[in-house]
Amino acid sequence: MSNQLDLFDEQKTPPTDTSGEDVFSAIEHALKDLDEWELGSGDETLDDAEAPPAAGPPSDGGGGGRQEPPPLPPLPSGGDSLPLGLYAERAYLEYAVSVVKGRALPDVCDGQKPVQRRILYAMREMGLGPTAKPVKSARVIGDVLGKYHPHGDTAAYDAMVRLAQDFTMRYPLVDGHGNFGSRDGDSPAAMRYTEARLTAVAGLLLDEIDRGTVEFIPNYDGSQQEPALLPARLPMVLLNGASGIAVGMATEIPPHNLREVGEAAIAMLARRDMTTSDLMRYIKGPDFPGGGQIISSASDILAAYESGRGSLKMRARWKIEERARGQWQVVVTELPAGTSTQKVLEEIEELSNPKVKVGKKSLTQEQNQLKQYVLSLLDATRDESGKEHAVRLVLEPKTSKVDKTEFMNTLLANTSLESSAPLNLVMIGRDGRPRQKSLRDIVAEWVDFRIETVRRRTAHRLEHVLDRIHVLEGRHIVYLNVDAVVRTIRESDDPKADLMEAFTLTERQAEDILEMRLRQLARLEGFKIEQDLADFRQERRDLQHLLDDQDALEALVSTEIKADVAKFGDARRTLIEETERASVALTVVDEPMTVIMSDKGWVRSRTGHSVDVNALNFKEGDRLAAHLECRSVDSVIFLGTDGRAYTVPMAQIPGGRGDGVPISTLVEVQPKTRVVHMLVARAEQGYLVATSGGYGFVCHAGDMIGQKRAGKAFVSVEEGEALLRPLPVPETPETWVATLADNGRVLVFPLGEVKQLAGGGKGVVLMDLEDKEKLLDVTVAQHGVVVHGVYRNKPSTETVRGEEWTALQGRRARRGKDVAGKMKVARLEPLT
Repeated sequence: MSNQLDLFDEQKTPPTDTSGEDVFSAIEHALKDLDEWELGSGDETLDDAEAPPAAGPPSDGGGGGRQEPPPLPPLPSGGDSLPLGLYAERAYLEYAVSVVKGRALPDVCDGQKPVQRRILYAMREMGLGPTAKPVKSARVIGDVLGKYHPHGDTAAYDAMVRLAQDFTMRYPLVDGHGNFGSRDGDSPAAMRYTEARLTAVAGLLLDEIDRGTVEFIPNYDGSQQEPALLPARLPMVLLNGASGIAVGMATEIPPHNLREVGEAAIAMLARRDMTTSDLMRYIKGPDFPGGGQIISSASDILAAYESGRGSLKMRARWKIEERARGQWQVVVTELPAGTSTQKVLEEIEELSNPKVKVGKKSLTQEQNQLKQYVLSLLDATRDESGKEHAVRLVLEPKTSKVDKTEFMNTLLANTSLESSAPLNLVMIGRDGRPRQKSLRDIVAEWVDFRIETVRRRTAHRLEHVLDRIHVLEGRHIVYLNVDAVVRTIRESDDPKADLMEAFTLTERQAEDILEMRLRQLARLEGFKIEQDLADFRQERRDLQHLLDDQDALEALVSTEIKADVAKFGDARRTLIEETERASVALTVVDEPMTVIMSDKGWVRSRTGHSVDVNALNFKEGDRLAAHLECRSVDSVIFLGTDGRAYTVPMAQIPGGRGDGVPISTLVEVQPKTRVVHMLVARAEQGYLVATSGGYGFVCHAGDMIGQKRAGKAFVSVEEGEALLRPLPVPETPETWVATLADNGRVLVFPLGEVKQLAGGGKGVVLMDLEDKEKLLDVTVAQHGVVVHGVYRNKPSTETVRGEEWTALQGRRARRGKDVAGKMKVARLEPLT
């Protein structure tokens, strides 16, 4: 297509974060640009008569004083046409807006997604209150799909199941009877088997719905009316949280404690300039239905709530149960959010019986070490969870002498007993736009919504009271003139008009009198009418006072929140206590070791430094490439032909009498490359690194160390070049670098002229080489060098010292002098 989607233009590309505001702004901006196109101006057109209808976003309504953005202009209809690319762009963008606002994100006002709102409203209309007899879930879902939500029955049932799960929702809104799934991931029973009704907490959302509090909008086919929002009496978006993925944005809102959230809302009502930090005095942090412990610091929690995005570290809670004869066991009673006993048991099984990784032939040394360590601590695990205990995971140590702290730290560090809970406070605001909000924004917006809801409720009640007063005033006139009223009705051809004229009644009052039965008219009691009038007139004054006095209205809202907190509030389940994350370091005995590498890349280790390398056996066709003496606590650095540096702890290199393991089982060597050099040294040890292309630099061993198995790109090796062996650089002054070209030329220059590159790279020119000429070897020396080679098929050497050594000295990047004559040179050796 000629027209590219404006949303992804270079100037309008949305950020990679999922905060929502910038992405949604980009979508709206793109839609605005599309509206400015002149219809029918493109070459590729698609008549509307042949085009499928574009999916527009469902209306979200404007109840409770919400300010809606202007609706999107519709695509042209009739005989008009438009470019095919333009039509596709518009249809996709409208779909994106529809998903964002109509499916995936909750509303800050009532905390519900559209499908959840429709489920709750449908159940209320069916009379499924907390005291009603529950009905089959299939009946509920049928009503929801048929009247309000024309989507898949499975999706709607899954949404209802989530509302009923007490391990998912902090305050379940649906009372489910039957199998509604488990925290271990078990699926719920089919909807034809389960039953449901509303919980008492759902009344916080539904009780005021018929009191003029929110707007009603037509359903998808216009045959029914549904609420745009629910008149939530508490900030349900915080109480139960939400999780969802939209187009370009996502949300992950954790649940919170009702008592804390209610107190924060009351505080916000009293002082509207409160900050997130002020609100954190009431809302300590998330309160998950499964309990657990939040171990993040107070500053980390505050930072997450201020920005609306973060991650909180969580940990399971457990107790030590003492048993007979000094034995003990650990019983885990609460798990972090999103973790199940089944998941923890699977992770423990993987630790004690690890599987060979993909592409490997055997377990890695690290896997074997961890396996032996876990087996030395843990004897058995049992899941004793049931009706009596929602979570009871029993962990038995190998012996009673196992250190309890070490035992738990090992399991915490290697399983989901310690994990992280994401926090991403993205939701639809009162302005109808999705945005990532801080805790202060959420509470403030909900308080504004609640004040407006109570104002609408008060105005609606005032209308009813005024109407009732008007009717009672008419009945009072009848009471005073009952005989005349009866005579007028009996004798008149048009009793309503005659009553209005004779007794100065309004049409509403006259209709009320005519609709009354004669016996009611005769039994009218003046005292009761006057008492009712007095009561309603007092109520009118009270309601009008609320509408006229903002402080009185806010005081009423605060009082109602306190009553709901007292009725539904409960104690916090999730403990918030800062502590460090668990970590376990496998201890390694410090002893002398020798690491051996073969020419074909097999590596092994031997204990001690007095290893007879001549007595070592290798696979057929293989031979010794290098051996280094080190300590068992050291790390070995391997260098590949592509210049990548791989770091392997010495403890991971297998020992024994075998041939060792391929280096590719310890690190992820790049394709078509192989390991050619290795070194072991202190991190501060200097090294001279060079390539056959004549370039080189100085670095420290610590600069090559990396944590990734894929290695660290360190030396730039051009195609056709080779990486020479790294040379340790002595710290003595007046150190010279000697370079040897493959044609026998030698150049000597000061080591200080070589540039030091901590991050690696290509380096500087060490020796000037001609085309097809290669740098064969490099060494460092102080008094001279020995050139090794072959002359007439026999090993030969040439010693360079004294005046000849002095004559070779010059500046870096020169050509040097020929010292080998007719000998075919092989390598350099410093003269001792």
